[in-house]
Amino acid sequence: MKLVHGFRGDNIRGDIYGGITAAVVALPLALAFGVASGAGPIAGLYGAIAVGFFASLFGGTPSQISGPTGPMTVVMAAIVTQYAGNPAMAFTVVMLGGLLQILFGALKLGRYINLMPFPVISGFMSGIGFIIIILQIAPFLGQANPPGGPLAAMLNFPALLANPVGDAVAVGAISLAIVFLTPAPINRIVPAPLIALGAGTLLALFLFSGAPILAHVPTGLPSLQVPTFTVKDFPDIVGSALVLAVLGSLDSLLTSLIADNATRTHHESDRELIGQGIGNVVSGLIGGLPGAGATMRTVVNIRAGGRTPISGALHALVLLAIVLGLAPLAEHIPHAVLAGILFKVGIDIIDWDYLRRIRRAPRVGVFFMLVVLGLTVFVDLIVAVAVGVVMASLLFVKRMADLQGESIRTITGETEDAPLSDEAREILQSTDGRLMLFHLDGPMSFGVAKGMGRCFSVSNKFEALVFDLTDVPLIDSSASLALRDGIKHAHGDGRPVFLAGARPAVEDVLDRLGVFDHLPTGHHFETRAEALRAALDHIGPGEGS
Repeated sequence: MKLVHGFRGDNIRGDIYGGITAAVVALPLALAFGVASGAGPIAGLYGAIAVGFFASLFGGTPSQISGPTGPMTVVMAAIVTQYAGNPAMAFTVVMLGGLLQILFGALKLGRYINLMPFPVISGFMSGIGFIIIILQIAPFLGQANPPGGPLAAMLNFPALLANPVGDAVAVGAISLAIVFLTPAPINRIVPAPLIALGAGTLLALFLFSGAPILAHVPTGLPSLQVPTFTVKDFPDIVGSALVLAVLGSLDSLLTSLIADNATRTHHESDRELIGQGIGNVVSGLIGGLPGAGATMRTVVNIRAGGRTPISGALHALVLLAIVLGLAPLAEHIPHAVLAGILFKVGIDIIDWDYLRRIRRAPRVGVFFMLVVLGLTVFVDLIVAVAVGVVMASLLFVKRMADLQGESIRTITGETEDAPLSDEAREILQSTDGRLMLFHLDGPMSFGVAKGMGRCFSVSNKFEALVFDLTDVPLIDSSASLALRDGIKHAHGDGRPVFLAGARPAVEDVLDRLGVFDHLPTGHHFETRAEALRAALDHIGPGEGS
């Protein structure tokens, strides 16, 4: 296995241009995400450098650009608030989140991360978009958000609107207009966020000096953050780290799919998780934000010619050079300018396509989406993901149980459309309706156990029963025990039971759970026809035969 996946030297020119272009796009976003997280603008830059460099070198998507993203910033903001008195603990969460991502990759869980139901992803991402917008209203108006997250910020809106800082609103509005209205040809040459950053800062210096600015921004190389935690806080740290790991993995792999479509390549999911994890561990060690694959920066890199990890690593090195040489200039950037840039980020994250189709979309999916969205904004990110996944899983189980229930058929000699051979049909017809065949089709799981019980309850008027497992590829414990109960119930009423067609894997499960203990010797057959003949021999032919 190559140390650097996708590395090759035949695209140097495209990778250099792609990396520099991606760095230009990443700069204002990294500053904005750093401020929005509460960890400071330099934390955003450190995160962009660490995650961008190491995820490129060790990840599984050659053209992907990684760094702080909107979803990861929202989670980090909650973590920074929670550990406001001990910032080192917040960065410990980032490191642990990275370690969990490495573990996900080592356990080859990458293929399962994308199995999260779409309505849950849509609701979660849209909720994050709304959170970003809500939390940027205060800095856009020249003020600070109160503690307490999105709900507290919303309750504070009347006070904010009553006391806006005019200069902040002016530069924020100009910044917002630039990111929304910059023509596409210009945006391809100079990214709109960078234009907004420069124009807004210059206007604040010469015309709107009353707008609050970032002020002190550290320069030089970062100092190492020593991992720290207490036993009391450990469960909370693990929970927050797990959210970062799952969200970062999902965000990155979704961006990897976009990169695949744009470059007509195929990423390595598990390797990508390991690369992202290494980047986040390093980012936490140097006091940076957690990151993930960044869609806009990745697309910009690909359009500019970036195809290999060289572009992602170069983008990080360009940002490092900026930190070492130009960080003092960032002190003059107004908060309102960054808020204007983040408004656009929040709006882009919201799943407007799904919201536009909400009237035509399946109602259950819409319900899940809205519940997850509401929980994300007003309750907690962890709760939102957990509730969404549990609800979607229960719905899936219910639908599978319904489908499996439909695959259980009760067949007699009068059933016309039964999937039987001529011999089996003739045997059933010769019993004058005294023999019932239970035909089970497809996987039998715990969801179908209740349906099996209902079917067995209608068998009282028959003299013998045949359970046909010919078309059952697998069976779980619950369905096996339901089958056992059906056999016991029939024997208790004095009706013989015959079993047909159990495959080796199914037979092994039935044997382990003692189902055959309730089946008399000689009542288990390899084929359906053999079982039906044995049942006919037991009860004898009908009077009309």
